[in-house]
Amino acid sequence: MSEIYTGTTSGPDTGTARERSRLSFDLDVDICVVGAGLAGLTVGLEAARLGASVAVLEGRHVGWGASGHQFGTVMPGYGLPVADLIARIGFEDTRELWALSKQGAEFVRANASEHLIPGIAVSEGALEVSNVDAGDQVISRLQMLAEDFETEVEGWQVERVRDHLRTDRYFHGVYFPRAFQLDGRKYIHGLAALARRAGARIFEDTPVVSIDSSGIRKRIVTPSARLRASHIVLAGNVHLGAPLRRLSETLLPVWRYAAITAPLGERLAETIAFKGSVTDTDGIDQFRIVDGDRLMWASPETTWDARPARFASAIARRIRTVFPRLGPVEIAEVWGGAVGQTVHGMPQIGQLRRGLWVASGFGRQGLNTTAMAGQLIARSILWGDERWRLFSPFELVWAGGSTGRVAGHVIGMWGRGSAAAAGALARYRERARKQERIREARLAEANRQAGTRPPRPRPQPGRPRPERARSERPRPEGSEPVAAANPGAGEGAS
Repeated sequence: MSEIYTGTTSGPDTGTARERSRLSFDLDVDICVVGAGLAGLTVGLEAARLGASVAVLEGRHVGWGASGHQFGTVMPGYGLPVADLIARIGFEDTRELWALSKQGAEFVRANASEHLIPGIAVSEGALEVSNVDAGDQVISRLQMLAEDFETEVEGWQVERVRDHLRTDRYFHGVYFPRAFQLDGRKYIHGLAALARRAGARIFEDTPVVSIDSSGIRKRIVTPSARLRASHIVLAGNVHLGAPLRRLSETLLPVWRYAAITAPLGERLAETIAFKGSVTDTDGIDQFRIVDGDRLMWASPETTWDARPARFASAIARRIRTVFPRLGPVEIAEVWGGAVGQTVHGMPQIGQLRRGLWVASGFGRQGLNTTAMAGQLIARSILWGDERWRLFSPFELVWAGGSTGRVAGHVIGMWGRGSAAAAGALARYRERARKQERIREARLAEANRQAGTRPPRPRPQPGRPRPERARSERPRPEGSEPVAAANPGAGEGAS
């Protein structure tokens, strides 16, 4: 359930549309949230709806990081495959975690209406496609999701996948009809507006200088004010900074780059008929149609920050490799953003110590997981909901610093290379099977044609064989040919 980044179009609640509010006075609240990303804003919204006083502190502005540039696909699940989750925590706990992820998706759907967030542009359906011919695995996964996890899914055969996506790169697919996508930037600014209307106070340009989490009332120091709260929620990413270095060092920073093409006209509709988002099962490519005839595509990723424009040609080549029917494509815009990935592949959700909470590590998790985390923590604080303990096995693990970045890059390169090799082998085998079927069909046709020739007449039993002409009878070996009877022929003829 990976997330990537949409363009930089301004939303209804961006800093350019209104003056940012900076915390410049001391404040006393029930809950202080550090980080105005998707998870932090959801904590603020849910807690305010439940009657708590909430302050959300953001060092820059709402939507400046990964949360404001995400792909917008909403579907159940986590970055870790279901089978791996079952192996790690057992079947029953995995079922509960999956149910929570579905609740997160429904929370987003409830907020993402035109009434609450105008221009949110919701579209339905998401498709996961396989780079290799893995029909048996798809069937097994479908059965598990439908029967054990009560998720609405459909299996797509190769022919149906290729009818919607005109390429031979993909084989089987898993279709999620209840999944949907939206304008990610408008969603986060709409979420901030909903939180403000519910009573949460959001302060931008307010970095946290220090945190004292001891005692019943916690203390937070900012450059121009002090704040006290009964609970602190750390909802930041890899940019948490010095006061929260222990937490930020548990996240591997990964920059994912994406682009939007120039309008492609009719050739896009002729090549891609699927209107939802498409992700391959190896997590290499993610794309969907936007604005009717433009393609949004994410593919390259690094463990260091780079200038997005340098990836324009790489993304254009990738699009043409996967969909050669499109021909050359022009890239209109490229951007990137950093997400924090955990070592164990699951988000960090729970209570670090009494009154100090964490909601972080959402790289490759999806928008639904941030919503679920925000709901869960707000309800844990105010209602005593203990389901956050389901995430206890996924504790904070140091990401390895600069060495971890190098290792993460190498592992990523190896994974993409392995996926490319497996896909190439699968396509070679498919072509070989087609050639074999063609050869067998030709052989069968030749045999059929041979079987339709009229057979030679065979003598009936008891009847002598018809005599051949004398000249056709076989001669004894060494004998001379006998001249035909002719009165004018012979040695004495004159």
